[in-house]
Amino acid sequence: MSVDKGERRESHVPIGTTVFNDGDVPDHLAEMSADEAALAALGYKQEFKREFSAWTTFAVSFAVMGLLPSIATTMWYGLGYAGPAANTWGWLLSVVFILCVAASMAELASSMPTSGGLYYAAAVLAGPKYGPFAAWITGWSNWFVQVTGAPSVDYGCAAMILAGASIANPEYVPTNYQTFLLTVLIMLMHAVISSMPTLWIANFNSVGTTVNLLCLFIVIIIIPTAVIGDPKFQPNEYAWGIENGTDWPDGIAVLMSFLSIIWTMSGYDASFHLSEECSNASIATPRSIMMTAASGSILGFILNTLIAYTIKDVAEVIDSDLGQPFAAYLIQILPQKVALAVLAMTIICAFSMGQGCMVAASRVCFAYARDDCFGVVSRPLKVVNRYTLTPVNAVWFNTAIGILLLLLIFGGAAIDAIFSIGAIAAYVAFTAPIFLKIVFVGNRFRRGPWHLGAFSLPSGIAACVFIVVMLPILCFPSVTGEDLTLEEMNWTSLVYGAPMLFIIVWFFVDAHKWFKGPKINIEHHMLHQQLVGVEGVDASAGSDTSSKNPKDLDVERGSVTKAPSI
Repeated sequence: MSVDKGERRESHVPIGTTVFNDGDVPDHLAEMSADEAALAALGYKQEFKREFSAWTTFAVSFAVMGLLPSIATTMWYGLGYAGPAANTWGWLLSVVFILCVAASMAELASSMPTSGGLYYAAAVLAGPKYGPFAAWITGWSNWFVQVTGAPSVDYGCAAMILAGASIANPEYVPTNYQTFLLTVLIMLMHAVISSMPTLWIANFNSVGTTVNLLCLFIVIIIIPTAVIGDPKFQPNEYAWGIENGTDWPDGIAVLMSFLSIIWTMSGYDASFHLSEECSNASIATPRSIMMTAASGSILGFILNTLIAYTIKDVAEVIDSDLGQPFAAYLIQILPQKVALAVLAMTIICAFSMGQGCMVAASRVCFAYARDDCFGVVSRPLKVVNRYTLTPVNAVWFNTAIGILLLLLIFGGAAIDAIFSIGAIAAYVAFTAPIFLKIVFVGNRFRRGPWHLGAFSLPSGIAACVFIVVMLPILCFPSVTGEDLTLEEMNWTSLVYGAPMLFIIVWFFVDAHKWFKGPKINIEHHMLHQQLVGVEGVDASAGSDTSSKNPKDLDVERGSVTKAPSI
């Protein structure tokens, strides 16, 4: 960068933020809104309409998290591994660390509110030397989460629909191909909705979240009031006790049951990916993340505790011929018509949740394609539809990949792997930039307007320690020794590990030659500082500067190694 000799100095400013340094002036600043200027500081131009508010962004996040359908879909891993303890003190213990992850993520979102989210943050925080690799790993891991999100939720939705049909007609037994076709139909419906204009999607998700919350509260009321049996409620010793359904010691079984909780509490990052469509993003986005995580923690504990106190026989629920534990649980404790009504509300919530997953996944795909993460496929994926102003190509690309993943339905237990990926890959992506911030950046991190203050470091450390402990645990099979067969094997390490190994090899063999991390697609003037890894272009080369000394300013233009404010 060229600056006046009297002002030339080495920059020691903190890393990456939406807040401008003195002298950072985006082009056409007077014509920009505050959100557009903040995005320009990160090197991107405004491409979406900002028609999401804090509430509608929260609506998508809460829909993606989908407490009721998430808990219903993952009962195999919670109750199935550790019994009622997984729903009570197991939930309380795990959400303490999950809230630390969410709070640390919210701090990053306030500083860097872009659709790239965690991927962009990892690139900036790792610096110009390691930034591309950090962004590559974080981005691909997060995309694996997003592309498996809608298929796994829609699979659970389809399974509940067919379980309801089995309850109403005991002679009916769903087949794999029926489950597959119904899941594909639901995914196609979500893809159509996700291709609509932003305001339509925001309104749809706002209504969906309202219905989601209403259904959740209604179910919380129905379960204790309509429960049948004598006694209606289990004693404290049972509700807070461990019923080990694995071959591992009790402590390991409880940790394994965290898969259900981690998968359930992983939708709050959707707010981060929608930040470029949100007004007042540097405040509204972190608030939305924390609103989602906090409300999910509280309401999830209430619902899980009710389940722990009312369930009669855990083994009967897990091994039910219905093939859906939550449906079996409802039939066990409620009159049939009431059970079907609750199941119907859960299905509605699952549909809303799958829609939220599809929207979030398309924004992540677009953001990564914008920086050519997908190689030659990136070009069509980064196109914004001129009629809807939404990334329609990214929506349908994710849908196609999701339908291919659903073929795992015909592989028996292999379909469970898409749930495990949702837990492991999500928290690898969540904590990678948090780890980089606390280990490599430290006090040089320049915070946004929403931050944790003195709690930033303890929160980041707790988040990282939790994930380091949980990563191997989530790969354990439930049985060991002679009982371990191909049918009972936990395929997570293969289904997630093999693609990630390919991604790493691809980077070092070829991708490192052309992938340099987040790109800039806007021009803005950066005065009075030296930006490491940013290519300066003399303004006189592309504009009329006859009245200016060309040494007074440079234009940051099209660099593929952007490292803001280092």
